Amino acid sequence: MIERHFERIQGYTGPLPQRSTQYAAGYDIAASLSTIIEPGDIKLVRTGIKVKLGQYEYLELISRSSLARNKHLVLPNGVGIIDSDYYGNPQNDGEIMAQLWNISDVPEVVNAGERIMQGIFHSYMIADNDVANGVRVGGFGSTGV
Repeated sequence: MIERHFERIQGYTGPLPQRSTQYAAGYDIAASLSTIIEPGDIKLVRTGIKVKLGQYEYLELISRSSLARNKHLVLPNGVGIIDSDYYGNPQNDGEIMAQLWNISDVPEVVNAGERIMQGIFHSYMIADNDVANGVRVGGFGSTGV
């Protein structure tokens, strides 16, 4: 049985995601490096962490509610999904990254250590006749067009 947990990528020494309160669903995820996002740009913001998941589990990434209000930054897809086979992929070792879009007309700064997303663990089911047998080799957009 796989133990569900967060890990640091090699070289990162910052904190692991934590829940802030006893009944919080989401684990707060912070940026590992400071990043400037120009108006209208979409940037990948590094977190320095990865997640180990069991079979038929994924981590849902949701923007912190204050990010749009205070910094005019949003997740362009509205949500991110970290599949269990993203862990340790050869492209980036499975590092979780926030895809953030600056919807303002001024540059916005995400500071190292600033909480930017929440991660919520989920399980899922597959169809009885499922035949997916591909192997992940990368991150964003790696499973095709």
